[in-house]
Amino acid sequence: MTRITTRTAPARSAWQLEQQGVHPLLARLYAARGVSDRKELDYDLKGLLPPLSLTHAGDAAVLLADAIEAEAQLLIIGDYDCDGATATAVGIRALRALGAQVDFLLPDRFKLGYGLSPAIVDLAAEQAPDLIITVDNGIASLDGVARAQALGIATLITDHHLPGDELPAADCIVNPNQPGCSFASKNLAGVGVLFYVMLALRAELRQRGYFHDRPEPNFADLLDLVALGTVADVVKLDRNNRILVSQGLQRIRAGRLQPGLAALFKAAGRDPKRATTFDLGFTLGPRLNAAGRLADMRLGVECLITNDPARALNIAQELNALNVARREIEADMQAQALTLLEAMDVNDAAPGVALFDASWHEGVVGILASRIKEKLHRPVFAFAPGEGGVIKGSGRSIPGLHLRDALDLMSKRAPDLLLRFGGHAMAAGTTLKAADFPRFQSLFAEVAGELLTPADLTRSLETDGPLETGYVNLETAHLLQNEIWGQGFPAPLFVDDFDVEQQRILKEKHLKLQLRKGNQRFEAIQFNFSQQPEARTRAVFQVQINEYQGVENPQLRIEYLE
Repeated sequence: MTRITTRTAPARSAWQLEQQGVHPLLARLYAARGVSDRKELDYDLKGLLPPLSLTHAGDAAVLLADAIEAEAQLLIIGDYDCDGATATAVGIRALRALGAQVDFLLPDRFKLGYGLSPAIVDLAAEQAPDLIITVDNGIASLDGVARAQALGIATLITDHHLPGDELPAADCIVNPNQPGCSFASKNLAGVGVLFYVMLALRAELRQRGYFHDRPEPNFADLLDLVALGTVADVVKLDRNNRILVSQGLQRIRAGRLQPGLAALFKAAGRDPKRATTFDLGFTLGPRLNAAGRLADMRLGVECLITNDPARALNIAQELNALNVARREIEADMQAQALTLLEAMDVNDAAPGVALFDASWHEGVVGILASRIKEKLHRPVFAFAPGEGGVIKGSGRSIPGLHLRDALDLMSKRAPDLLLRFGGHAMAAGTTLKAADFPRFQSLFAEVAGELLTPADLTRSLETDGPLETGYVNLETAHLLQNEIWGQGFPAPLFVDDFDVEQQRILKEKHLKLQLRKGNQRFEAIQFNFSQQPEARTRAVFQVQINEYQGVENPQLRIEYLE
């Protein structure tokens, strides 16, 4: 069952936004998302929270400035997802622009796993770095930092993940979610944290007179990478993050983007001049992530740091091919998962679902968990075999259950169960012995049952109510497309009742519709539909642009049909 609800748009806030010159439709939509003043929609760079208000960003700047002046060897250790790749690229580009001697190293997902482990520190030591800089990881790397200390290597942790009970003994930690950090935005992605550190570093070098005899780099040129990593990591788009994303998109649309991003747009057949947050999250992000899932994320980082357009395009085409392969693997795994679910009969019973198959691909279980979560509206973990008799799981959650906190509770009830775990509210990962999977499966269902209410387990679609039919046009579609939408600031969804005049199935999985309301007819499409509507239906939809052979028409993209 799906419950359709309508956001409340405070009339006074909507009226005030209109009086301040906001389009009437946008005024209503923004009011429903908690915006009451147009200033909150000002995405100028000067509105960013100051870099030095991020706890220890100033200390990190001093540490890095000293290292640059001493001509020390710096090594960035990143993560193998899009956020980690863009953060690594921002670090490489920024530090090299400042004259630093810097390289990067990414863990092999299948051999070394996530984070600053002792094993990757030993691998890093072969390059003889003086300072290791983590991006998008490190907050839980107690043993890795200890290993670096034992080898005489300094460590700077930049991360955004939630810390455990103990922090690593690093030389400096920058993380808006660490205890005692009063930074007003706790939602920075890993790339956002690193970007802030680079801004603080540039200010520190400026104060030292470093740019008296050399050009000062413009780090705003890196905002396309920051925008990509922020959207792809599905962090909440609070105002500070919306500024970062808006500024990045403005540069992309103006053609001021890195060669690697331009190549990714080209490989995907998308026009950067019309880039949207959807392109970042669902077109570019998956292609970069495919490298970390199936091959080596070094390929993705190389795409983002090269200044050679031809090389960038070659890599982008490789990434595109990997993404196609990833889709095929995912489709096979999803079919197997659905067979497992039928045998388990968990659709109505288990509030938390854990699945494992010995043939599954470790790099794709996160996507599989997400797909099954959407189907069941339950928190889901999917596991695949790792090396040494362990299995590695990736989880996705629903509102009402903080996934990392659930794992923490499980670790306290069964201290010997989880070998490692970490993550966010909506996504987390863990490793356990293969023989312990049934125990995990049972305990996860038990904990989820305690933390979730029956209302949490009912799928809910929050809409913006009906849309005046006069707004279903190209002007509105372009208006909505150009705004900044994402996690915590969702794209508009409308709901209304329609007569179904025509319907046909495309490619055996998409539903093409002609709908009528009163005297107006609307073209509509539902991708990957599950069932066809009757003559009268209630539809939840977005207003989008359908372009065919250069001609644009408005189209309703159906999210749900009753």
